[in-house]
Amino acid sequence: MSEKSKFSWGPATGIGSMPGVDARESAKTVVGSFEDFPCLPELPARGPGADMLGRTIGMLVEMYAHVEPSGWRVSDRPGRDTRRARSWLGEDLDALEEFTQGYEGPLKIQAVGPWTLAAGLELRGGEAVLGDPGACRDIAASLAEGLRAHLAEVRRRVPGAQVVLQLDEPSLIPVLRGGVRTASGYRTHRAVDRQVTEGVLRDVMAVSDGPVIVHSCAPDVPFALLRRAGAAGISFDFSLLTERDEEAVGEAVEAGTQLFAGVVPGTDTALSDPAGSVMGVRTLWRRLGLNPGTLAESLVLTPACGLAGASPDYARTALAHCARAARSLADNPE
Repeated sequence: MSEKSKFSWGPATGIGSMPGVDARESAKTVVGSFEDFPCLPELPARGPGADMLGRTIGMLVEMYAHVEPSGWRVSDRPGRDTRRARSWLGEDLDALEEFTQGYEGPLKIQAVGPWTLAAGLELRGGEAVLGDPGACRDIAASLAEGLRAHLAEVRRRVPGAQVVLQLDEPSLIPVLRGGVRTASGYRTHRAVDRQVTEGVLRDVMAVSDGPVIVHSCAPDVPFALLRRAGAAGISFDFSLLTERDEEAVGEAVEAGTQLFAGVVPGTDTALSDPAGSVMGVRTLWRRLGLNPGTLAESLVLTPACGLAGASPDYARTALAHCARAARSLADNPE
């Protein structure tokens, strides 16, 4: 039996990003909040290289980039920005290792997926990698090799962990619909064929022996495409679901795809009681005719998106709220 087929998910976890610049404090908060399913925190407030895109660029193998006023741009050799990204990732892994001594169970790490990377990284001339099919293939292959090494490093540091890889793909829908703007801003890059998109995602996911989930807190998450590409789980902002998503959600549940439902807002707001935060999930289950008893096993609860824009106090509250809401769902699925 493969690791994927026997996997046991935790009830709740984080998306990835946290406010602040203290790696140890963030790791302590995340591991303390999610004793059954911690994740590796990301701290973009530290600056370029700690941002979602720069952090992943630092993982690439034999591909490098530096920061220009317009964003990250491909370089011939590793420079200060790449070294800084790698240094911060090492610092984050040190902190995670410190607070997960003896931990056994699922542990999530995050990286930008190949299509958001292609949409956000510029070639030397300033246009997005997305506009060059050959460059897209190269960046995906480099990402796959970098992720293979990163997964091995996490397993070495936390040997009891069952590592879950999360690919962040907020730009996937614009890539599929031809919505990514060119450098001039006057036109957009051509839509990428869905089969090509799916194939590249499948190749990158294949580097992991464990489950891979895809996260997007944008509207219109392509559930069916992600399932075909091999995603074991799909992470999304629950508040953005519409009626036209419901059939795809029901099919995903029945196929055994794990849903990572973002039910707690990612920025400071007053929170309802934990049971209230999952009321919409219960309602959806009833509407789809699904067995309420499968709710807790089919769902992992998360914030709606990353918490980088939240205050530290709210971020701690939001994580604790997710954990309490998951307990409420397990105790009372009806």
